[in-house]
Amino acid sequence: MIKFRFKLAALSALALTGTLALSSCGVSQDAADSSSGGANSAVACTGTNDSSAAAPTKLTLALVPSGDAKKLVDTVKPLEDALTSRLGIPVTGVITADYQAAVEAIGANQAQIGMLPSLQMSQACDKYGAAPALQTVRKNKSSYAAQMFTNNPDKFCSDTPSEGPNGMLYCNGTASGNGPAGLDSVAKIKGATVAMLSPASPAGYIFPVAAMKAAGVAVEDVSPIKVTANDASVLAVYKGDAEVGFSYWDAREVVAKDNPDVGSKVVVFALTDEVPNDGMSISSKLSSDWQKKISDAMLDFADTPEGVKALTAIYQITGMKLADPDSLRTTQEAAHSIGLG
Repeated sequence: MIKFRFKLAALSALALTGTLALSSCGVSQDAADSSSGGANSAVACTGTNDSSAAAPTKLTLALVPSGDAKKLVDTVKPLEDALTSRLGIPVTGVITADYQAAVEAIGANQAQIGMLPSLQMSQACDKYGAAPALQTVRKNKSSYAAQMFTNNPDKFCSDTPSEGPNGMLYCNGTASGNGPAGLDSVAKIKGATVAMLSPASPAGYIFPVAAMKAAGVAVEDVSPIKVTANDASVLAVYKGDAEVGFSYWDAREVVAKDNPDVGSKVVVFALTDEVPNDGMSISSKLSSDWQKKISDAMLDFADTPEGVKALTAIYQITGMKLADPDSLRTTQEAAHSIGLG
């Protein structure tokens, strides 16, 4: 039996605290932003460790659903088992309510490992010294484009939608998945009903909203429908609840398992600038030796056929690589560009 649990009440209080912990650069993020003009000139955080920390006797891994939470519960057991076997101590998965709850779980030492999007990897480092250890690889890339899609291609496509390699429809040069592409069509979103994730989501909010701003469209110029996951955004457009939606490229592939015609009814028309891939952060309350052991264990597992199968089932991950803190910072810069701290 997998020991999953939700940690909401305890984390909500932590999330409301106003003073940020010292970053690895020795200054608070608030101070860094005010003195250097924000994330554009901030030093990328590489994390810290506790050299005096005793060896852990168990570890908790925090995960956030990118789709159906129940499916995540069902698919994460092989990862738990693999890390437990390689590290020699129990590793238990915890599904948090959202991205920020996962960050706070690491800060409160309720979790020592977090599978986090790029923005939250930087936040966990800046606030709590958590080391941004690894980034995911998908389709041989450590970055991806956020996509904009519609059920009204006549409005948003300047060419006839055609099938990409996965058999789904794309227009405006978006079939490669490499951003940016089709951004001339973003201005047409004004006045539309748009499915979008929370402001903490790089693909479901930050990068698309930054692209909207560059095209002269504010969030106030659309009618947002808030959804909780990337597949829910696709489904909102598929079902006609929204005209446009945002997600990572290409979240339709997840939805297609239960809705095979989604690739013909929902058409991708624009891709944002590339977003750094999500990855794995490790608590600063562990020693550098244990941080490396955890990182090495995940890299080893990801390099096996069973590891690729398990990680693909969890987050469509096909590999892992050492994290690049400088690339992670680009998500912070995009967030700052739309007024998010």
